[in-house]
Amino acid sequence: MAGPPVGPPSGAPADDGRASPNDAAPERETTPPGDTRERAGILFRLTGVGYEYAPGVEALAAVDLQIDRGERLAILGANGSGKSTLLKVLAGLAQPTQGTVEAFGERIDDGALKDEATAQRFRRRVGMVFQSADAQLFNPSVRDEVAFGPLHLDLPRAEIVARVEDTLAMLGLGALAERAPYNLSGGEKKKVALASVLSINPEVLMLDEPTNGLDPRTQEWLMELLEQLHGAGKTIVVATHQLDVLERMVDRAVVLGEDHRPAADGALADVLSDRDLLLSVNLIHEHAHHHGALLHSHPHAHPPGRERHAENQPEHRHRHGQGRGDGPGPDRAESREPAARDGATQ
Repeated sequence: MAGPPVGPPSGAPADDGRASPNDAAPERETTPPGDTRERAGILFRLTGVGYEYAPGVEALAAVDLQIDRGERLAILGANGSGKSTLLKVLAGLAQPTQGTVEAFGERIDDGALKDEATAQRFRRRVGMVFQSADAQLFNPSVRDEVAFGPLHLDLPRAEIVARVEDTLAMLGLGALAERAPYNLSGGEKKKVALASVLSINPEVLMLDEPTNGLDPRTQEWLMELLEQLHGAGKTIVVATHQLDVLERMVDRAVVLGEDHRPAADGALADVLSDRDLLLSVNLIHEHAHHHGALLHSHPHAHPPGRERHAENQPEHRHRHGQGRGDGPGPDRAESREPAARDGATQ
């Protein structure tokens, strides 16, 4: 298979015979010559996409989005903004109630995915890791989980075995191969869920809140793996509200507002530096507290269980005044100093 192999990140447990699913995968099916959009590098194009869970219960509205081959894209937004729904629409797991979705030069809708050849062609190329690994794992052993996808691609048995062994080795899961997934730790489950997707060797890898619930070592392991997968040519799409993990994962960000509509689309650095944007979509909020007579006000974000400053904010403000300083007055002054660059969101 063309392209560099993807080995295990340094944080992964050692396993003999490491290899990448890329090594065992067959050549991808080529797109028919008429599909000029994919030849131009456009993998996904969404036009006017909306989604309602029930009449009047809106999850997405007026989404126009293009994703090119090799991109690293984050879908950002507060809880309930529609991030996960948009990811499922891209992965073909939810069909929009308004608008159109094109993937790899083909229209993707209920009708298209009911066609076995079209569905298999799409499923070979797109893999999704859910936010909760427990929602994705249902086989009796880790080995069976990793084999599930290749078994449904009608591959030769020898190739299925090779893919499973290569993927287990790449993610350092060899010692867990015969274990039941429900008996694993949260980080181990996340690795198994990722392995179950990588064994089909998708061109596009989608992850919903990929760092949720991971300890620092496993989070670092995941960052290194995603960097290596992108280096091997994978297109990476993540949905998250955690800003502090983004710089190593993506280069571009699409921001959804609490009205379920796109609020911004641009380079990650530009998005993270736009304090007013992040405040308006509830990814950070203005937080004020006192140090004696000093009123201290700056953007904050709150991941579960801790409080940290929002990342890449250009400044925070100290307001000086008497007592609790509940408003502007002649004795109030304002000074500015650089904000801390450690951030996360809830």
